[in-house]
Amino acid sequence: MSDLRTTELLLGVNLDHVATLRQVRLTTYPDLLAAVAMAEKAGADGITLHLREDQRHIQANDVLEVQAMVQTRLNLEIAISEAMLEFAVKVKPKHCCLVPERREELTTEGGLDVCRQIPAIMTANQHLSAAGIQVSLFIAPDINQIIAAAQCGVAAIELHTGDFANAATPAERATELLRLQQAVCAGREHGLIVNAGHGLNYTNVSEVAALHALNELNIGHSIVARAVFVGLLQAVQEMKALLRSVSI
Repeated sequence: MSDLRTTELLLGVNLDHVATLRQVRLTTYPDLLAAVAMAEKAGADGITLHLREDQRHIQANDVLEVQAMVQTRLNLEIAISEAMLEFAVKVKPKHCCLVPERREELTTEGGLDVCRQIPAIMTANQHLSAAGIQVSLFIAPDINQIIAAAQCGVAAIELHTGDFANAATPAERATELLRLQQAVCAGREHGLIVNAGHGLNYTNVSEVAALHALNELNIGHSIVARAVFVGLLQAVQEMKALLRSVSI
């Protein structure tokens, strides 16, 4: 099995929670576009935004403005709904990650159940791909979900790392890490680009970054939280340095 990663592990920076701070008071600050520019200056390989249907943080206009000025590439996370798919086709981000979404959740709590939605996901993938958008699916590190993702014809998957990040004991952590590595290998064997993310921070990211054949990690909350103390430029630089130290 050849290695799809010909360069260092990529870092996608999710800036949703810059918008969260703004929306708490409905102000014009912090400036999301300034955050995008700073994250890219610090070494981000891409910018991720999750446009939730309730627009609790990122707004539709944010996506349009970021797409117009981003220097790397935009990865737009959306639910599988007609309105969201049509919006994505209008914006034409480089990447679009389809995610599960429930209005009452604080954050995305798990992966898509691809096995139960193959026809809908195939249709969504065809619609987005026809617009030149590379599609990925946010899924649990489960072999059945990976096989179903490949059947849908998508280019990539993003493995949900939440169970690893939330593991309560070293034994549970090791089990979840092995599960992730097996999922990466399975994804590659099925011809998929494999990314990962959710719950990764400065203390746990190195173990995941060291997994063979991962393409990209998408990290947001921990970077924005770190930025409160050191600034966004340094927060992104520190995360990028952690990935570089273990992924070459």
